[in-house]
Amino acid sequence: MTTSPILQPVTIGDLHLKNRIVMAPLTRSRSSTAGVPPDFAADYYGQRASAGLIVSEATNISQQAVGYAYTPGIWSDEQIEAWKRIVSTVHANDGCIFLQLWHTGRISHPDLQPGGELPVSASAVKPEGTAFTMEGMKPHVTPRALETDEIPGIVDDYRRAAVNAKRAGFDGVEVHSANNYLLEQFVRDSTNKRTDRYGGSIENRLRFPLEVVRAVTEAWDGGSRVGIRLSPATTQPGETPLDSETHATFGAYVDALNEFGLLYIHTIEGVTQQTRDVPDGVDFLDLRRRFEGAYIGNNQNTLDLAEKELAEGRADLFSFGRPYLANPDLVGRLASGAPLAEAPKHYWYGGGATGYSDWPGMDGPVPVRR
Repeated sequence: MTTSPILQPVTIGDLHLKNRIVMAPLTRSRSSTAGVPPDFAADYYGQRASAGLIVSEATNISQQAVGYAYTPGIWSDEQIEAWKRIVSTVHANDGCIFLQLWHTGRISHPDLQPGGELPVSASAVKPEGTAFTMEGMKPHVTPRALETDEIPGIVDDYRRAAVNAKRAGFDGVEVHSANNYLLEQFVRDSTNKRTDRYGGSIENRLRFPLEVVRAVTEAWDGGSRVGIRLSPATTQPGETPLDSETHATFGAYVDALNEFGLLYIHTIEGVTQQTRDVPDGVDFLDLRRRFEGAYIGNNQNTLDLAEKELAEGRADLFSFGRPYLANPDLVGRLASGAPLAEAPKHYWYGGGATGYSDWPGMDGPVPVRR
């Protein structure tokens, strides 16, 4: 068994974690059409509670926020009750879990929107690619630019979602400001063409995301149980580059986030599922040094890479995504050097418990306490 420092207990802020391993948010599309997680999701998360911290799959803050079929929400009582069962199971298995708060913005489709309306965004800039609807994949459409007076209502949706996460018993929340979803659509100057106080300068483009962070931290009595996810190097959903001054933009973002006393920033270092290559103009080490809280590194992590990054002071925690699909006992496998199972892609999104909560551990079924 390894004595790796990655697998030793650590205290981050006021959180005492079993190890430095984070289960990254993983969209699995197993929820009902009403955004209610299934009962077997409690098994799925409970089996993975050996992680130091679990960050839930991205969870919609409102019906308007939905961009993918069968993804969970946190705006209804039924959703909250389902999450309560999941959180209770994680806690019964000595785990710690944060809820990731999500609004997809333009990465959606009218089929997923209330009343068949257009998705909303910072500006009417059509994304590349297709949307996953209940009728299959459909091309993205040109979104509707949010009116200035609509934005406070979305801030309130985030505030309400954060309050609901507390009601469900979560240990904290993570604001999803990555992968070119709504908050990042305001941050990037390729998707934000606004001329009001939410567009133009870097300061203006950061205004809405920072209003969201303020609302969420207020709902949690400060930032000590709030994190945020960033993706300065993303090229999703296809436009390159997404920002003309990437490091200046994200450097200013991180500097402004320090005001809120956040527990961590969770940074996708490269492009999810694609590469760890860093484009010119992005300096992750500088962002880590500028931020006053903890730093979670993400994207194609291995134990060896995490040990190297920790020794060099580049990150404090390390999130693993895809390995958690088929390895509920990932921490144990990393500790023993056991091989990792691979989940076929047809199990990633949609379906039931098969290929989701029925993966065995090294020694058979992973027991879950209730």
